[in-house]
Amino acid sequence: MSIMVGQKAPEFTTSALVGREITEISLSDYRGQWVVLFFYPMDFTFVCPTELVDFNNHLDEFEDRDTVLLGGSTDTAYSHLGWVKSHEDLGDLKYPLFADVSKQMAADYGILHPQDAVALRGTFIIDPEGDLRWVNVNDLNVGRSVQETLRVLDALQTDELCACGREVGGATLEL
Repeated sequence: MSIMVGQKAPEFTTSALVGREITEISLSDYRGQWVVLFFYPMDFTFVCPTELVDFNNHLDEFEDRDTVLLGGSTDTAYSHLGWVKSHEDLGDLKYPLFADVSKQMAADYGILHPQDAVALRGTFIIDPEGDLRWVNVNDLNVGRSVQETLRVLDALQTDELCACGREVGGATLEL
């Protein structure tokens, strides 16, 4: 399945690590809020923690925009727990890490790597009505830009025309 901007984001229910507790989350739990859903390939890797930490470092900027962060991979929630316990920089993540063990979420969002069977670095912005508004996918070895995610989220939330390169909080186009 290939998901496109303007379509409903695929629903999911899965286990997740929230703090140090394993619980169940669903996309529908966040209806009425903006959601940044991001996938990373695997726990215990090298590029992935840089992304998770950067999202965590900017969490207040997402919260200022009434936006929830949901990150995860095709690993189990127990693997997530082991990783955050063993990696000093990941110990204080303040957003859920979902577990897509069946790989169905990655497949539904069109980012399951065909050979490696892990998620590509996909980032999805979902609006409060559950519509997919932005997609960005990076190769396995290239980290994403949290600043670019914030820039696009900010522009989408204006519901106005935004020029190329518009900075966070910048002016919109006048017609």
